[in-house]
Amino acid sequence: MKKGINIWSFKDGETIADCIQTAKKAGFDGIELSLNETGELSLAATDKEINEIKARLADAELEIAGLATGLYWSYPMTSGDAAIREKAVDVAKKQLELAAALGVDTILVIPGAVGVDFIPGSEVTDYEYAYERALESISKLVPYAESAGVSIGIENVWNKFLLSPLELRTFIDAHQSSFVGSYFDVGNALQNGYPEQWIRILGHRIKKVHFKDYRRQAGGLHGFVDLLAGDVNYPAVMEALRAIDYNNYVTGEMIPPYTHHSEQIIYNTSRAMDAILGRQSS
Repeated sequence: MKKGINIWSFKDGETIADCIQTAKKAGFDGIELSLNETGELSLAATDKEINEIKARLADAELEIAGLATGLYWSYPMTSGDAAIREKAVDVAKKQLELAAALGVDTILVIPGAVGVDFIPGSEVTDYEYAYERALESISKLVPYAESAGVSIGIENVWNKFLLSPLELRTFIDAHQSSFVGSYFDVGNALQNGYPEQWIRILGHRIKKVHFKDYRRQAGGLHGFVDLLAGDVNYPAVMEALRAIDYNNYVTGEMIPPYTHHSEQIIYNTSRAMDAILGRQSS
């Protein structure tokens, strides 16, 4: 398995170039980038900008571990507004296009939501309609994913939707395409389940993995803590990943970064991941 770090783990406002340098210094194999509405790596990204990012990665001898985006919170595939659903599909198409250009094998996709507690005023959608709309949206994207040679990784997030590994497995299999799978987040699964069980049930469908840790007793977003400081049974997680022959990226997604000396979270995460992966820390 390869060791990655998500760009959201860095202090807000840091450039991609700076994040690449820090990730390399901290001992990561790759960095997971994010597609944004504006700014660096945006929906309007040009070939020149993509080539500059690729050159910076090559200079640092760092891989791109994945391509995420937070835009699906603004444009859910499950919205009652057809225009918003169409915008979500367009975001995914752009993500697939950029992933192919950057050499990424999987994009992170949030398939909408029934409700989102941590976004005030967010739309609440009837579960049955949410399922139908998400299924329809992902189905539209399958030909684009297959053409780009890039997989759609459905992330398990706190969206009151696809709440069990059995349901997520059924949702993935409904598309009958090897280009639809799971972008499995270990920490997100802990609120109402056991990540090692999810891993065994999803099996070969898992395309990418996010590492986070969570302390159940704290609850809510405050429950997310540094790796190895929470309740995730990482030895069991690693055993399950090895049992399904997973050999792609495991990527630390540490949100939010530290208030002070924010760079330190990158180094702490790298060392914790070395311990989890059984690597020798430098």
